[in-house]
Order: sequence, then C-alpha cells, then structure tokens
Amino acid sequence: MSDVLKHFLKYISFDTQSKDEVEAVPSTEKQRLLAQELAAELRAMKAEEVMVDEHSYVYATIPATVEKPLPVLGFISHMDTSPAYSGAGVKPQIIKNYDGTDILMNQETGLTMKVSDFPDLLKYKGQDIITTDGTTLLGADDKAGVAEIMTMAEFLLSHPEIPHGTIRIGFTPDEEVGRGADFFDVKGFGADVAYTVDGGGLGELEYENFNAASAKVQINGTSIHPGSSKGKMKNALLIAMEFHNMLPVFENPMYTEGYEGFFHLDSMDGTVEHARMDYIIRDHSKGKFEEKKALIKGIEEYLNRRYGAGTVELLLKDSYYNMKEKIEPHMYLIDIARSAMEELGIEPQVTPIRGGTDGARLSYMGLPCPNLCTGGYNFHGKFEFIPVQSMEKVVELLLKMIEKFAERS
Repeated sequence: MSDVLKHFLKYISFDTQSKDEVEAVPSTEKQRLLAQELAAELRAMKAEEVMVDEHSYVYATIPATVEKPLPVLGFISHMDTSPAYSGAGVKPQIIKNYDGTDILMNQETGLTMKVSDFPDLLKYKGQDIITTDGTTLLGADDKAGVAEIMTMAEFLLSHPEIPHGTIRIGFTPDEEVGRGADFFDVKGFGADVAYTVDGGGLGELEYENFNAASAKVQINGTSIHPGSSKGKMKNALLIAMEFHNMLPVFENPMYTEGYEGFFHLDSMDGTVEHARMDYIIRDHSKGKFEEKKALIKGIEEYLNRRYGAGTVELLLKDSYYNMKEKIEPHMYLIDIARSAMEELGIEPQVTPIRGGTDGARLSYMGLPCPNLCTGGYNFHGKFEFIPVQSMEKVVELLLKMIEKFAERS
C-alpha cells in the first residue's frame, strides 16, 4: 500500500462533518479528533513548531535544509467534510485495475456508478479507483489534500539531504461551511505565499473563483381562515413564490457553466404566516456580482411596496471574493505549478473555480494562495471517487514544486 493511500484511508475513518449556522469554530467537536491525530503524526515525523490552537487549526514547520534566502512556502488543506452528505462510517472500496465499465458500489442496494453519467471514469482505466458503498461520501474533499500534504512532509523530513526552504503546513476546520479562514493566523503562519490543495481532477490549477454572498429571505404573512379571508389574508408562501419567480430563470446552477454566475435556492420552508428561503449568489465578475445583489434587494423593496412594509425581510451577506486580483501580482505561483505539472506529464488545466476555497479568503488576508488539484471527483455525494495513482502524482507534484522554489533566489 502506498504511503498516501495509508494516510488517506486513516483520515476518512474520522467523521469530521461540519455543521452550518453554528457560531463556534470548529462547528462540530468531532473535528478536533482528526486535528489531534494530525498533530501527533507531525510530531512523530519530527516536524517543528507543531501546534493545535483552540479552534483546531493545525500548524507545523518543515525546516529549511539550505541557507540561502528563499520564500517561506505554505501548503493548506481542510479537515472537515460537507454537511450535504454523511461522512460517518465511511466504507471505502478499491477497484484495482479498473476495467472502464460501470462500478457496482453496493451489492445490497444495486447502487451503480455509470460511465454514461460519469465519463471522467474512463480517464482512469487500468488504475485503482477508491469509492464508497454509496451510504456516505468518501471524504476526498479534502482528506485527499490532507493525506497528500502529510505524505510530502513525511518524505521531506526523512530526506534532509533534499534542498528546500522553510515549508509551513496548515490544516483548517469548517471550510465547507465557509468559516475555514475565520481564525487562520496568517501572521503566525509566516508564509510568504501558499497553495491550498483542495481541487478536483489531476491537473486542475485555479486562481479564479466566484464572488459569493448569501441571501436569507423571511416572508411575514397573515393567516386567516380561508373561508373568511378575502381582503385579509397575506399568504407568505405565495409571496415567497412570487419573490423567486422575479429572479432570472436561466441564472440558475442547472443552466450555467464556466464563468456564468447564478442565484441558487438552497432551502425553503414555511406556512401562510411565515416563509423562509435561503439563497447563495455567485459570479466571477465583480460587476455582475454587485448587479445580482442589487436585483435581489430591488425585489425585496418592490414586494414591500406592494404588500406593506416589513412583509419581506432580506439579510444579504458577502461570503468571499474572487482571488484573481490578489494572485495576478504573483503569477509566478501559477507558472511554477504549471511547469512542475508539465515536467511530471500532468496536463495543466487552468480553470475558474465554480465555488470557493480557503485560499480565496486567505488571499484577501494577505497570503496569496491559489488552489491545486487533489485528484478527486464528485465531491459532496455518494458517487465521490479518487484514483490512487492521482493522489500519488499530487505528492510528486508538491515535491517538484518545492524543488522549483528551492531553485529561485
């Protein structure tokens, strides 16, 4: 078993699912268990300055092996898994020498991952693919990134003859609920630049992401017996439907790709008296992002004029911004990663992230931080998978990038 696979299988055995709308960080106490395990492993490897803070951020240092001045380089991944699907009791299965056909994931239920639905599988014919039994997610987002960084650290610490500068490692909680950078100690971390290892398929390299906001909509109605409600009832459910129908039909995740933004209705519930809708708003363009927020604000104002003040209450909150403007002055970060990929026979795929990473917020906190691939696919659900060989290749990529940084003056 390869070192990165051993690390990965251990880490996915920890249930680290985070929880939305919790003020505490970490949002779930179970994340602390993996944080402590990672710190113990780093100490056993003889990493320096290993610490776990009160919020379960894990930090460590791989000391420089050369004396010449080099930038301090950071690598960061998150420990939590998505609230969207269970991460408890993961049952991984390894399909060795995958033959390119549909994968029966669960004998009892008949759950099958079909090549027709997931054609990316065909890229990995002949490789070893890890899936679950379909009752949980796998956790490659982002325990694959954690395992790859830990394997890289283990290799460097056992080979002090390899020339490199100071390397800092950081593992964060609560990335999946948008709070992974809330208490990240950028100053104490001490890196000049960093990479998150939190992307998808092998070769992904990203320095653009969505601008993001959340919109919580509360509709306040008036419930009256329907037999005597004329001129009196104000149905919050119908007003909620009206609100949603005023948004652009095709600016919806199911119709968008690439740089196209959207409004996404994430949850809704209610009665005649009260209804609630939660949206996320996304766009790569800062201008279009502001237009989307202005539109949803305008709908609130219109419906309050129509149905009375206080009928619609909108709480609009920015979440993170496109890191592109913070990375562009440091494009050598992209050039080094791209060059390292090409030397290893990995085809670079520089694409915009249709989402966000800790790196987006960290870039605005003063730490330029583009995103590297982990090798995984279909995150946040039962059809998640990752090829073992892709994880091994990412470890090689991290080591090659460190080598290239060591060559810089």
